Amino acid sequence: MAIRDCAKQSKAFAALYDAYANRDKAALAWKEQGGKVVAELGTDVPDEIIIAAGMLPIRVASDPCKELNYANIYLEQAYEPSIFTTFEKIVDGTYDAFCDHLAVSHTSDFELRMWLYLREIRRSERQLRVPPVEWIDWLWVRRRMYQEENEKVVARFKDAVEKWTGRLITDEELEAAFEVCNDQHAALREVQALRRADKPRVTGTEALVIIGAGFFMDRAEHAKLVRQVAQDAQDWPELDGPRVFMTGTPQDSTDLYEAIEATGCVVVGEDHDWGDRYFSADCSTDIDPMLAVVNRYMLAPARTNRTLVADRVAALDADAAATKADGVVFYMHDRDVSASWDYPEQRKSLEAKGVKTAAFFRMQWPVSKNEDLPEKLAAFAEELKGERA
Repeated sequence: MAIRDCAKQSKAFAALYDAYANRDKAALAWKEQGGKVVAELGTDVPDEIIIAAGMLPIRVASDPCKELNYANIYLEQAYEPSIFTTFEKIVDGTYDAFCDHLAVSHTSDFELRMWLYLREIRRSERQLRVPPVEWIDWLWVRRRMYQEENEKVVARFKDAVEKWTGRLITDEELEAAFEVCNDQHAALREVQALRRADKPRVTGTEALVIIGAGFFMDRAEHAKLVRQVAQDAQDWPELDGPRVFMTGTPQDSTDLYEAIEATGCVVVGEDHDWGDRYFSADCSTDIDPMLAVVNRYMLAPARTNRTLVADRVAALDADAAATKADGVVFYMHDRDVSASWDYPEQRKSLEAKGVKTAAFFRMQWPVSKNEDLPEKLAAFAEELKGERA
């Protein structure tokens, strides 16, 4: 099950698909109109501060067609495959062509190492077109002491953005940016409700497009289009296949979801940052704006690399229950070790609750390189269908 005709016939969905498929298009247009663009590496760069400054944030994404002229020179072979093309696009000048700055957040060890490499490349190899880099050194332990330190981290990032624009960002501008981003999240939750319904009207593949388009376009415009899609989808055909929840390596393309849904299953949710996790938390509008930014990112749902196994088990149990999942697919790219840390306890807990699981480790990227994947997914789908019969 790929993107259905009913979705393609929606003008709003078509606009979102265009933004998702042509990921530089909106940024290039923004730049041509005199605006400034900030590329984000890592999924915890505070969009709200960038938007408050009148700039457009866009997310750095992988590209399986990219030749690795630089990444194979600078990177050790310890990273999962998609990371190499992400790094390549930064170093080869792809983003320097239309991005004024690059903000890197401490989402994982990968982003920390990338920041160190990029900082040194800018210092010692100035012929390479790497945008100016700003580091956001989040601390992830959920304690008041770390929350206070994160307020300083966010304040430093705000200072940096103010230097980029040559003006101060007011609290009123921050609060206006909160409203934009919170409204975008609310619109996405309308689609999420249709996806999680007893009879879903939105496939996982369609949902990834709807969510992901927002990383590459103006957030207010994205919210308008998403709301129109939510309205259009009220008339889309209901889906009745086994319900699957996806966890593991983040998926910045629809390839895996298309493979899962080709078996007749429906991907009703995920816990990665290219899907539902993106809009899982808002900025509060009734506390100090800087603390609101800290809380929005620091207190987001648990991630593998910065929380206890017990927390991840509880989080996945809750997600599976909320989506009424019949099965959970654990899908980890080759060398994405952290995604597998929680798997044994998560599987045990899910299966004790009657939720079937299927695990795919050391998977090649892109998805098409895994020749036996369709057969294995089909077998899992048949198992789930048997349980529903």
